Amino acid sequence: MATPTVNTSVTELPESRVRVEAEVPAAEVEKRLQRAAREVGRNLRMPGFRKGKVPPPVVIRRVGRNALLEDAVRDGLSRWYVQAIDDAGVEPVGDPKLDLGDLPDEGKPLQFSIEVGVRPTATLGTYKGLEVGRAEPEVPDEVVDTELEGLRERMATLETVDEAAGKGDFVLVDFTGTVDGEEFAGGTARDELIELGSERLVPGFEDQLEGASAGDERSVTITFPDDYGADELKGKTAEFAVTVKEVKRKDLPELDDDFAADAAGFDSLDELRDDLRDRLREREEERIGAEFREAVLDAAANEAKIDLPDSLVHARAHELYHQMIHSLSHQGISEEAYLRIAGKDHDQLVDEAKPDAERALRREAVLAAVVEAEGIETDDSELEEALAPAAERESTTPAKLLERLRQAGRDGALQRDVAARRALDLMAEEAKPISVEQAKARDKLWTPEREPESGSGQLWTPGS
Repeated sequence: MATPTVNTSVTELPESRVRVEAEVPAAEVEKRLQRAAREVGRNLRMPGFRKGKVPPPVVIRRVGRNALLEDAVRDGLSRWYVQAIDDAGVEPVGDPKLDLGDLPDEGKPLQFSIEVGVRPTATLGTYKGLEVGRAEPEVPDEVVDTELEGLRERMATLETVDEAAGKGDFVLVDFTGTVDGEEFAGGTARDELIELGSERLVPGFEDQLEGASAGDERSVTITFPDDYGADELKGKTAEFAVTVKEVKRKDLPELDDDFAADAAGFDSLDELRDDLRDRLREREEERIGAEFREAVLDAAANEAKIDLPDSLVHARAHELYHQMIHSLSHQGISEEAYLRIAGKDHDQLVDEAKPDAERALRREAVLAAVVEAEGIETDDSELEEALAPAAERESTTPAKLLERLRQAGRDGALQRDVAARRALDLMAEEAKPISVEQAKARDKLWTPEREPESGSGQLWTPGS
């Protein structure tokens, strides 16, 4: 394992916060300084030296040590922060407060401190042999029928018809759009296939093509919504000259033995139904298994004593909110658009996330406590197995990826994650499944220690 670049000491503070005092050795600071000098030297012109060949000591004298050291520290601080947190063995929650001291003199270490909320500690109660409700997998005929219809839809063909288009039909069109008489980017298309009623286009566009036949010319007028992706079109009214070239209708295959053979290579429709039922049951068993594991963990959390300051819950709720906003940004949904669609502001959504935040913190605290109580340790084979999907995406081997993490001093988080999974495996294996009806009946029995949960804690997302 690589020698840690940063040395740390930890002071516990009230309300699940810590102060991490970090020290970057002088040799590491000097290495960063030399690297910064080489970067500057690549573009520095000085008499007696070829461009890009000015040695670091000369660059340092010319530019000034402190100026270069500022660049070096700025470049290395994010890595040193991660190493400090990892070396300290803390699980940060919320935004850290970082205090960077004065730039060090030559031959002296760099010192900085981090104050941050950390995962709470749990005093475990019962965590083995817990009675937890577990559903039985069921696959009703209606669910199988829905899967069959989906497969039938995927096997459908589009046939040209000499009839007026209605909902569910497809039209092949050319169109040109204008705003205030001027064409705009993305407003023109040729041989565009549109499914009427799919609601994939701007509201109103598809509706105005219903009843059209091949050869028709239609004028379609729409107003772009205020949250439309192109800023220059938000709230604008556009007119589209549309030429309908063809009307197509979906031709669904009959559900018979021939369909089973064509769709999946089975001899009969009954065999296809049985296969779909088996696959659905397997999927249902996986879902139930995951829910059971979560229920076991929540049951263990209910048995434990965990001090959760409001400030820590609030910090984790902020994290959940920003994780969601980051995820939505990859779908092309901005924070502004999301808030407008949700009809709520930032603070309201953070408050709504607090039950989820509290639940997550309690779960994490219990898992860490079980890892310690059971003396769970990880080996390289487990770590490499956990890294296998990431290694495949990066076209490398799990062993090489693990070594990279170790060289960067970032394998600690992976070890803790794998150990937590093993802790949950142990609790789930030791738990005693009972019927969902038994679990509900038991939970209805009020005891002074049990308080009802309030609110779902679910962050609203489009489509929920």
